[in-house]
Amino acid sequence: MASLEVDQKFLGKLAKTVEPENPLLASILFKILGLSINLSAHTLKAKKQRKLEHTSKPNQSLELYLHIIWLSREGLTLLEQYVIPMVGNYVELKVLAHKLRASFYHIFVQFHNNPPVTTWSLSTPEVQSSATMTPSRTDKGKGVARDDRSDAAYVAYAALGGPVGVPPGFGPEPPGAFLFPAIDYLPIADRCFKEAVALAQQLLWGSHSLRLSVKTEYAAFLYECVHDAEYSRQVAKETIADVYDATEGIDNDMFTDACTLVAVLGKMMKRGLGSNNTLRSKGQGSSSGTQSGTPRVDPLQNDTGQPPPGMI
Repeated sequence: MASLEVDQKFLGKLAKTVEPENPLLASILFKILGLSINLSAHTLKAKKQRKLEHTSKPNQSLELYLHIIWLSREGLTLLEQYVIPMVGNYVELKVLAHKLRASFYHIFVQFHNNPPVTTWSLSTPEVQSSATMTPSRTDKGKGVARDDRSDAAYVAYAALGGPVGVPPGFGPEPPGAFLFPAIDYLPIADRCFKEAVALAQQLLWGSHSLRLSVKTEYAAFLYECVHDAEYSRQVAKETIADVYDATEGIDNDMFTDACTLVAVLGKMMKRGLGSNNTLRSKGQGSSSGTQSGTPRVDPLQNDTGQPPPGMI
């Protein structure tokens, strides 16, 4: 997921809060917290590695991508089967659960969408072709191994006892299709984000850090996956305005999180704009939806190419 530290903070805090009256729900939340921490590190590593490779060595990323899809699938299953049905009486947890569901689908759109919508997608042709490659290897001075099937896709298939090749008569599929269906996840991800945003706006005040987390990732999703830079900037601008208009008091920890997220939203307001706040000649700014070009820059990164504090 495009994970925020604030989400992980709330996961841990809310798990402890509900543990006395609902140990099962608490245990599931702690599991999702572990998945979230792993996914944060894996998705950041995958994006950096993909940018360095420039599609020249996609097979080096394949195993990492498959791990991301597996972790996301497990997290989504836990959320939909155990958490969301049990959060009716918990305000913050209800918002967080719906936000996390949108986040998992966000990952599927980023890495597993068919057709691909990002440059680091697992479904891009060069990554798909690498899944079927079986280059020869030398077995530590003992000559070429008899059965050279060392690429990550084969290892993953074999570990699960599934078929290695595509059945006769079927076209090629993304290498992660055996873990989760390779379809277009944009519509369902967009719907989940809108549900999470509606809940956050209904149940939480404007400066609540969890509400800011929902809106921040939604703005990122609009920019990097929907490629609607204008609407992404609008969401960021409106979210910042809500923060300044809020009159409710917050504690020091939430204030720190809010400051961090507002700084991120401020950077996202300028994505695709030139120095004079006009659209770059090669930018992707439009409210009409999908653009002809694909953004080359992660909207959650600053001008130095590094993610802002708390963002992955």
